[in-house]
Amino acid sequence: MSPVLDVRDLTKTYGEGEATVHALRGVSLTVERGDYVAIMGSSGSGKSTLMNILGALDVPTSGTYRLDGVDVSRLADRQLALARNRLIGFIFQAFNLIPRTSALANVELPLAYAGIKPRQRRRRALAALDVVGLAERARHEPNQLSGGQQQRVAVARALVTEPALLLADEPTGNLDTRSTEDVLTVFDQLNAAGRTIVIITHEPEVGARAKRLIRLVDGQIVHDVRQAPVFA
Repeated sequence: MSPVLDVRDLTKTYGEGEATVHALRGVSLTVERGDYVAIMGSSGSGKSTLMNILGALDVPTSGTYRLDGVDVSRLADRQLALARNRLIGFIFQAFNLIPRTSALANVELPLAYAGIKPRQRRRRALAALDVVGLAERARHEPNQLSGGQQQRVAVARALVTEPALLLADEPTGNLDTRSTEDVLTVFDQLNAAGRTIVIITHEPEVGARAKRLIRLVDGQIVHDVRQAPVFA
């Protein structure tokens, strides 16, 4: 079985001549199915650039990137969008929920885009909300939910399409300590159930929850180790 992520010698360059910026300098990594990886780095380290490439939001200047066996680095824009929608569940710092729309409808949205029939959409969305502990809040709108609850709705939305990869970009950046713990507990449970998770973060306590910690400096991996997750 192929790994979920297989990245080889990725580079990303912006600009030309003296204005050239080397955002990534030969990054290689493999993420197996069921792994839980935190990628850390300070501002300018290249972690946002790497996240955009892993999320099929951007393409590398050189190198290869296989996502669930698909060579993403060779796809045209339309194919890239299809791979992104089918293979990746995104979780963003700002939640990106639709206001004045129920939690259930927010979670159903990716299934609606995929052409899933309404009854099946509702069943799958309710199941995803149940996984994150919010089935009883299905009818609540985002402004009726706490920040932590909104992020858990966003996790349910990412889960509902059964993606190969859950990719989280600073998922606790807008949350207080209690809500952060609630969201990280959901990630722990999802990974225990076999989900593959990659989190981009600058917070040490978030990185400590992962099974593997990768650090980027100046566009290169300088640290990639297995670790025993630290729980609050």
